[in-house]
Amino acid sequence: MKRVVVTGLGALTPIGNDVETYRAGLKSGACGANMITHFDASQFKTRFACEIKDFEPEKYVDRKEMRRMDPFCQYAMYTAGQAIEDSGIDVENLEDPYRAGVIWASGIGGFYTMETEIDEEARRDGPPRYSPFLIPKLISDIAPGHISMKFGFKGVNYGTVSACASSNHSIGNAVDYIRMGKADVIITGGSEAAVTKAGVGGFSSMKAMSERNDDCTTASRPFDLDRDGFVLGEGAGALILEEYEHAKRRGAKIYAEVVAVAYTADAYHMTAPHPEGLSVAKVMELALAEAGMTPEDIDYINVHGTSTPLGDIAEVKAIQKVFGESVYDLNISSTKSMTGHLLGAAGAVEAIAGICALQDQFVPPTINHFTDDPAFDEKINFTFNEAQDRKVRAVLSNTFGFGGHNASLIFKNL
Repeated sequence: MKRVVVTGLGALTPIGNDVETYRAGLKSGACGANMITHFDASQFKTRFACEIKDFEPEKYVDRKEMRRMDPFCQYAMYTAGQAIEDSGIDVENLEDPYRAGVIWASGIGGFYTMETEIDEEARRDGPPRYSPFLIPKLISDIAPGHISMKFGFKGVNYGTVSACASSNHSIGNAVDYIRMGKADVIITGGSEAAVTKAGVGGFSSMKAMSERNDDCTTASRPFDLDRDGFVLGEGAGALILEEYEHAKRRGAKIYAEVVAVAYTADAYHMTAPHPEGLSVAKVMELALAEAGMTPEDIDYINVHGTSTPLGDIAEVKAIQKVFGESVYDLNISSTKSMTGHLLGAAGAVEAIAGICALQDQFVPPTINHFTDDPAFDEKINFTFNEAQDRKVRAVLSNTFGFGGHNASLIFKNL
């Protein structure tokens, strides 16, 4: 089986619009939450989110094409451009464009476009008039389509949709495709732009989001006794995955190796996790087995850790089941405490966080911890409030989505 390595990265997050700024934010415990600026949220129960700031897409997105793209697609193009530039791949002289592909994720796709078009049409008199770009802008698979057109990648090309596990599925699918010898290089990752009226209103009506409007910068509180829901985020993350020998031949810098991808389903409930985290435990067990690793080989788990009352408990139960006594020797953290929950893009930006940890030998913090929850073993190191320096050989990254989708990845240093 062929080996797969990461040779390029791109990030657009609420705490940094490129990988280096994002990395610095992870180290300092930056917070991306603030009051919503994308629309008037004054009448909503939740009036804050983790929005991206000072976004200037023109660097990587043609201005004319930008008008034909939903924000989620602009975010995808922006980070894919960063990652290609970072990788040093000469897109004008690809060895074989049919062995270069794109597998990209979005949990929701063109939410802003759909919402805006429906609102505008509702205000019009006369026959219905919709934009001819409505459908091409809102469909989730348009992002990998645009990326392939931009860079001339003519190989495998599709989108993955599994709610908040979407990015881990896109990365995992790309890994498997390269392992099978069907591609040399794949641009993968995910993007999301769901900080819209319908996005905020919909999640709010589910009672899934925090309503801590008076203290929004500390609202994302994974594992804290007073956590009251997740904070919605937006952005994108891109990874260039490459077959190891192909990367070596062209002298590419290698960030990390992807040594395991694993998937399971809860088969339990539309939105709630299984209280004992049974399939979450299984997906981690499968990832460890595929990597040929034991629990003692993992130094850091970037957990799904959304700051919901039930989800955090179920995930920790699963980790304790799989890791046993070795749980006390590793670090756990939820970077969603800083970025908010990027839904379909979460796995991509969290994979990059794990790769940064491998590169710089540190663990990003779980910020906003104030009160211990007796539901959690106090001896577990949740990396509360401050980043910690430590030896990091391998990182496990978890994502779980509505519908019971579970996906885990393992990255390690070469």
